[in-house]
Amino acid sequence: MRKVLLPSLIIIAASLLVMRVFYLQIIDDSFKLKSDNNAIKKQYDYPERGYIYDRYGKLLVANQASYDIMVIPREIKDDLNITEFCALLNITKEDYDKRIAKAKVYSPRLPSVFLPQLNKSEFAAFQEKIRKYEGFYFQKRSLRDYEVDYGANIFGSILQVNEKLIAKNPYYNSGDLIGRQGVEESYEEVLRGIKGVKYIQKDKYNREIGSYKEGKYDTIAVAGEDINLTIDAELQKYGEELMINKRGGIVAIEPKSGEILALVTAPSYDPGILVGRQRSKNYTLLYHDSIAKPLYDRGLLAEYPPGSPFKILTGLIGLQEQVINENTTFFCHNGFSYGRGRFMKCHSHAPNQQLHNGIYNSCNTYFAQTYMLTINKYADPAKAVDVWSDHVKSFGLGQFMGYDLPTGKRGNIPTSKTYKKIYPNGGWRSTTIVSNAIGQGEVLMTPIQLANMMATVANQGYYYTPHIIKKIEGKKIDAKFTTKHVTTVDQKYFPPVISGLFDVYNLGTARALRVEGIDICGKTGTAENFAKINGKRTQLKDHSIFVAFAPKDNPKIAIAIMIENGGFGAAVAGPIASLMIEKYLRKKITRNDLEIRVLNKSLVSEYAKLGGMTAASAIESTPKDSVMRAKMVKQPQVEVKKVRLDTTQEN
Repeated sequence: MRKVLLPSLIIIAASLLVMRVFYLQIIDDSFKLKSDNNAIKKQYDYPERGYIYDRYGKLLVANQASYDIMVIPREIKDDLNITEFCALLNITKEDYDKRIAKAKVYSPRLPSVFLPQLNKSEFAAFQEKIRKYEGFYFQKRSLRDYEVDYGANIFGSILQVNEKLIAKNPYYNSGDLIGRQGVEESYEEVLRGIKGVKYIQKDKYNREIGSYKEGKYDTIAVAGEDINLTIDAELQKYGEELMINKRGGIVAIEPKSGEILALVTAPSYDPGILVGRQRSKNYTLLYHDSIAKPLYDRGLLAEYPPGSPFKILTGLIGLQEQVINENTTFFCHNGFSYGRGRFMKCHSHAPNQQLHNGIYNSCNTYFAQTYMLTINKYADPAKAVDVWSDHVKSFGLGQFMGYDLPTGKRGNIPTSKTYKKIYPNGGWRSTTIVSNAIGQGEVLMTPIQLANMMATVANQGYYYTPHIIKKIEGKKIDAKFTTKHVTTVDQKYFPPVISGLFDVYNLGTARALRVEGIDICGKTGTAENFAKINGKRTQLKDHSIFVAFAPKDNPKIAIAIMIENGGFGAAVAGPIASLMIEKYLRKKITRNDLEIRVLNKSLVSEYAKLGGMTAASAIESTPKDSVMRAKMVKQPQVEVKKVRLDTTQEN
C-alpha cells in the first residue's frame, strides 16, 4: 500500500501542475495583458463620485467635469515644439521640465498626470491641437462641485494619491484622486465607485489599432454610491454665521440617535477653493496659517478643560456613590477652605446650597465637597479615583468615541496611574486633586465629547455613538451606531440634576437667554486661559463654554459650544446655544436681540492681544489685497505668537 501511495501522489500532483500550465498558457490569456505592456495600452474610465446630501435630502456636494493632461515620456517626439506647448497650457519651460522629470521617475513607459484638473475652457484650447503632441493625451475625470459655501470641515476634500499610497493600495494609479479628511475620507470606498478599464492594442509602430481581444477584458465604470449625512444644512450654515470673527467649535447631536446635527469649527473656509488648478495654492495658504488654523477642526480636536459643565457629572457620581442626596446641604461663603490653608473661590450667592440650587448657581463649594466625599469614601485614594474615573468614562469621555470621522482626540480623564506618575512618592489625596470636581485639574474634553455628555444626560443615562452618516444608497450603516451605551449611573439619579439644569435658564446664570415656549436645560462654564507668550506665562481672556439640551421632556437636540477668549459662559457661548436650539426646533428665530448681539460680536481685538497688537492693526494685517484669501477665510486673521493652553479656573 505504501509503495503505491507515494507514486500516486506524485503523479496526481504533476498532472494538476501540467493542467494548470496548459490552462494559463493556452486557454486563459489574461496574463498576456501584463506581459504585453508595450503592445497594450490600458485606458481608465473614471466613475462619477457619489453625491452628498444632508438629512433632509438637500444636495450639498455634486460633481463637475475636469480633464487631466496625461503623459507617457518615452512616446514624446524629439521635434516637440515645447515653447508652443507651454504657451498653450500656460506653463513655463522650467515647469515643463520638472513635470516630465517627475513622470520619468514614475515610469517612462506608463502614463502619469502631467497637468491636472483643467476646466472645460482650458481643455478646449488643448483639445484642438492634441494630435500634434504625441505622448500626451487627456483623461476625463469628475471633480467636486460644492453647492454650498460651508461645511468644509465636514466634507473634507479630494486630492491626488501619492507614491506611498500607490505602493500600498493597488487600486490607485498615478493621478488618481482620493478623499482626505471629513466624510470624503471616511466613506472613500463608498463614494469613489469602481474604475472601468479598456485595453487598446498597438501595432509595431506604436499606433492604436483597436480594442484588445475585441474588448473581452474591458470593464465599465460603476458610479459611487450617494450618501445622506445627519447634518441639518441650514443649522450648519447658521452656526458658521454666528461664529464669524470668533474661534471655537459648536457640536449639536440628536440625543435619541447620536446623529450629529451640526459640526462647526471657526474660522472656516469655502470648500470650493480646494477644487481645480488653484487647489494647491489655496491649501498652502490655509495650511501655513498657524495662528487661526482654519484646517484645524476645533469641534473634534481641541481639548479644553470643560469648567462648570463638568459639575453635572460630579453631582451624578456623588448621587450614585450615595455620598450625597438631593437634600444634602453645604455651606458656601464665596468659597471654602481646604487642605493647609488653601481656598477655592466661588460666586456670591445664598450660603446654604443643595443639589438643585448648587447646579443653577454653579456653586464651586457644593461640587468640590461632593467630589471629596466621593474620593474619601474609599480608604485607598487610588481605588477611589479609579471608581470615579470609570463612572466618567461611561459617558464616553477620555477615549476615542468611535464616530465616523477620521480625526479626533481622546481628551483626558485621570486615573490612579496619572497621579502615581505625578506623585511618585505618594501623599496625594482628595484635597490634592479637588480641581477635578469643577472641570479643571487634569480633566480635558473636546466639544464633541461635551455634546455627547449632554446627550447622555438628556437620555437619562445612555447614548449612541455620535455619527455623521444617515443613509448610504443600497447599504446599511455600521451597527455600532445603533448600539446603546449605558452609563454606570442609574437612571433614577438623572431627574433631580435635570431639574437643576432647567432652572439654570429660569433662576440661574442663563436666565437672560430664555426662549419663550422652549424648555431648555443648560449649564454655563467659564474657563481661565493661560498661555506662554515669548516664554512668559500670561493670563488671557477666559474661554466661554455652554452646554444645553431641549426640550426638557423628549429632548431633540443636545449642544456644546466653546468660544476661545469669549469671557463668561453666558456672554457669547450661551446666546449661541439658545439661537441654535431655536433654529433647529422652530426653523426660525424670535430672539432677534440675541442674534444681533452674537452677529455683531467680534473677538478680533482679543486675538490681536496675543501678539501685542491693537484691533486696528490686526485688521490691517489681514492680506486684503488677496481676493482669494478674503474668500477663503471667513474672518480676519492676526499675526500672533503661537500659544499653548495651560490651565483654567471656573468663575
